[in-house]
Amino acid sequence: MSCSSLDLAPLLGGANASAAADYICNQFTDAGFAIDTTYLLFSAYLVFAMQLGFAMLCAGSVRAKNTMNIMLTNVLDAAAGGLFYYVFGFAFAFGGPSNGFIGKHFFGLKDVPEPSFDYSNFLYQWAFAIAAAGITSGSIAERTQFVAYLIYSAFLTGFVYPVVSHWFWSVDGWAAAGRNAGESLLFESGVIDFAGSGVVHLVGGIAGLWGALIEGPRIGRFDHTGRSVALRGHSATLVVLGTFLLWFGWYGFNPGSFAVIFRTYGPSGSIHGQWSAVGRTAVTTTLAGCTAALTTLFGKRLQTGHWNVVDVCNGLLGGFAAITAGCSVVEPWAAIICGFVSAWVLIGLNKLAAALKFDDPLEAAQLHGGCGAWGIIFTALFARERYVNEVYPGRSGRPYGLFMGGGGRLLAAHIVQILVIVGWVSATMGPLFYVLHKFGLLRISAEDEMAGMDLTRHGGFAYVYHDEDSTPQNGSPGSGGFMLKSSVARVEPRTTPAATNREQV
Repeated sequence: MSCSSLDLAPLLGGANASAAADYICNQFTDAGFAIDTTYLLFSAYLVFAMQLGFAMLCAGSVRAKNTMNIMLTNVLDAAAGGLFYYVFGFAFAFGGPSNGFIGKHFFGLKDVPEPSFDYSNFLYQWAFAIAAAGITSGSIAERTQFVAYLIYSAFLTGFVYPVVSHWFWSVDGWAAAGRNAGESLLFESGVIDFAGSGVVHLVGGIAGLWGALIEGPRIGRFDHTGRSVALRGHSATLVVLGTFLLWFGWYGFNPGSFAVIFRTYGPSGSIHGQWSAVGRTAVTTTLAGCTAALTTLFGKRLQTGHWNVVDVCNGLLGGFAAITAGCSVVEPWAAIICGFVSAWVLIGLNKLAAALKFDDPLEAAQLHGGCGAWGIIFTALFARERYVNEVYPGRSGRPYGLFMGGGGRLLAAHIVQILVIVGWVSATMGPLFYVLHKFGLLRISAEDEMAGMDLTRHGGFAYVYHDEDSTPQNGSPGSGGFMLKSSVARVEPRTTPAATNREQV
């Protein structure tokens, strides 16, 4: 949306019409920047709120004895990720002009702000980077040394994830659908991964896959015969709370990825603009998640014979992870197909994980990796031509969804995306986890794992079970059992004779 002083001046008339037109257009431009920046910052705040969702989901999905540990890792993902993304990550991701592989400007936000990037862009992209790290932490929960979390989180947010986001989201990226004008596109289409089914979810899922594979399952997850044993999380309440917080944050994750809202698709005064696409994206996101939740509900009911709220929550999140790639370029009815298939992808991968004795406490590798990969394929099948040209303008004859009549070039580009992400993350995070394992920095000891990391590594449990200063009623100091504080010393209101007499009166 633009303002032309040459077109506006004749409408104003008078001797100072030209100066007035320039002033109005400058104010209009400034207002446009303010609106877009406010929209992006608000979206960044929503995406950052997802960290609270991750924290609650992780806390509820682990056993009570490891709650302090997993909560601390979530805090450190954001804190360490903030510094390393500031120093290195943002530059590697969006530091242009650069080559197609990696960025090379904006280290430490030098030369920011500039016409193409402002501080709001950094904040929004940082929120995405720490989301990828949060996904990985769930896969290796309940058995990983704290120092390993710090090392992998810094490496993932400072280097591995930024390189992938440069490939597919930077205007210099070799496979980006929004690549600079005049530069060739991969299969003449580039990769349409609008909000990161591949860039965020597949990256985090594959990183978690390698971490969980290298350190092995938790003690007791599989018995001596190889049979799967459920090690249930301690709070379904926290799981549901975390799921709703993530759902709320996803409205910044997907619709917010437009980055700007003050842009029209048609003639001035029409209803067709970026604002409409933002609304459609929120709708497709909602429908995919809802469909996946209901499909999981009945699918798991057929398998197990009961209704499981934790499974439904994971199914819902799997639908969100899948629709993230194509949320802006598909019809709402297609989002329902996306959510339906994603639920079965997650159910199938969980069955496969149990058969292969793969242990992921939060199903993160299956959910984010598997459903993220399905979302990439889904977009290549159902992307609508009109929406593709609106969201990624300036390229005539751009390929779109195979099932929508757009041919197979977009599908070919998306298959390449899956392969290169799996290859890149495996080649970087796999060796990192292996080296940590060889140096004894990855997994905690069996004794610590059995006792729980809260007690052995973090100075005490997340929940207060007894008052350490009180003496049990039997007179023996400090019994070893877990008792609620109220069960040790219950304080009742004292009744005095005077008070009794007053009550009788």
